[in-house]
Amino acid sequence: MAAPAETAPAKYLLPRHVGPWSLDDVLSLPEDNSQRVELVDGMLLVSPLGSYAHQQLVGRSFAALLNACPRDLEATVELNVLLSSGRLVIPDFTVVRPREAGVMFPVSDVVLVGEVFSPSTRLNDEGLKRSLYAQAGIPYYLMVDPEPGVVEATLLELQGEEYVEIATSEDGVLEVERPFPVTIRF
Repeated sequence: MAAPAETAPAKYLLPRHVGPWSLDDVLSLPEDNSQRVELVDGMLLVSPLGSYAHQQLVGRSFAALLNACPRDLEATVELNVLLSSGRLVIPDFTVVRPREAGVMFPVSDVVLVGEVFSPSTRLNDEGLKRSLYAQAGIPYYLMVDPEPGVVEATLLELQGEEYVEIATSEDGVLEVERPFPVTIRF
């Protein structure tokens, strides 16, 4: 009788890890362009990169913000934002006060974060990340929802400790005055 064949060890997208994750753990992970890895209180939030339609909406939002930004602000995509020592997030797009920064950008210079909802991120974007962004004091949160058929976008402004809706899109167009005047066509 032949001996059973050896099976190859299972492959993991992330290395085995015991206990809570730290910033150092996350930053030491190998570069992986197929997924986004964020850290919240010792837990990883791992999601695939967005679909073509998702990336189109990110691109349109970014381009409009970039073209409308006043000189003291800059629009970016997929920036590592350090909310606190145990919280590292990667919004789809941001508006920041430019500064020298390493791998992680400090939340103190973030003016606006934006997320385009997708099936794998919707719950986190609507709930957890909204709460984290508010706790971190980010003045504006732009949520883009492609699900209704016509893209719906909502701009929230931090008032006290909570976000309050200050603008919503109409027929796939969002026009806002704060934090600066911009029109985004989805």
